[in-house]
Amino acid sequence: MDKLLAITAIGRDRTGLIRDLSQAISGSGGSIRESRMMALGSEFAILMLIAGNWHSVNKVRGRLAQLERGGELAIIVRDAEEPAAEASAPYHIDVVAIDQEGIVLRLASFFANRELEIAELGTRRYNAPYTGAAMFSVQMTVSLPASTHIATLREDFLDFCDEHNLDAIMEPAQR
Repeated sequence: MDKLLAITAIGRDRTGLIRDLSQAISGSGGSIRESRMMALGSEFAILMLIAGNWHSVNKVRGRLAQLERGGELAIIVRDAEEPAAEASAPYHIDVVAIDQEGIVLRLASFFANRELEIAELGTRRYNAPYTGAAMFSVQMTVSLPASTHIATLREDFLDFCDEHNLDAIMEPAQR
């Protein structure tokens, strides 16, 4: 059975950063199961789930420590486990609004108060065409247990969005 490592890394954005990190993992016998990577201002952030046997995972840890000692990256490595298999349906939610303080907090609270897991969340700030108004968009995937009454949740969510002046779409995620 593979061992899993969850890796978070951040460093100054530069050409070859993904190559160097990928080489440290592949060169140690590890494989990337899942990843999210993006530029955030002048920094580059990386989230990865790495799999490998005991020996390769330990080599990955060593190679990552070498990269961190080089001073270019701050790296956190944690042991991870396979998620428990549970019947759930992923729903994709898109929200757009005039930028206002607390949008993510309000959305996260809405789902947390209903004990629903946000599996993925991304945000972006941009200026609206023509008016130049500061806009904020949120894309998220929420895991809905089979026991969730989706029509009621959708109605509650859209009412919540109306109260907070958020435009939203909630639909089943494509698998």
